[in-house]
Amino acid sequence: MVTDPISNLIVRIKNASDAKKPAVTIPQSKLVENVAHALKKNGYLSSVQKNNDTREIELGIVYFDGGKPRITGIERISKTSRRVYQKSSDIRVFRSGFGNTFFSTPKGIMVDMDAKKLKVGGEVLFKIW
Repeated sequence: MVTDPISNLIVRIKNASDAKKPAVTIPQSKLVENVAHALKKNGYLSSVQKNNDTREIELGIVYFDGGKPRITGIERISKTSRRVYQKSSDIRVFRSGFGNTFFSTPKGIMVDMDAKKLKVGGEVLFKIW
């Protein structure tokens, strides 16, 4: 049993992209599924397919034309041992707009600029670039 499904998700995605794998599977949960759909919406994943028979989600990894992965780095911010929250007024642009910070808000999982636009804060899940 995985104690931190978000950390498991980002480590599997990073390892699969470093190994040039076309896809990766991860145990299914609502939180993981919502984060995966947010990653797909922002162009970090090519596909998200749920397999109810095996209770797993298959995630397609995005690569540029030269074979370089779209995801070059992921950093977990809020952990089970130390939760990190941020108000909407404190949200800043990450890596001059070339990266995103993902938040868990009352309105769902969203990136930094969407949270700032909707004026909602929340738990800082991870940063990706």
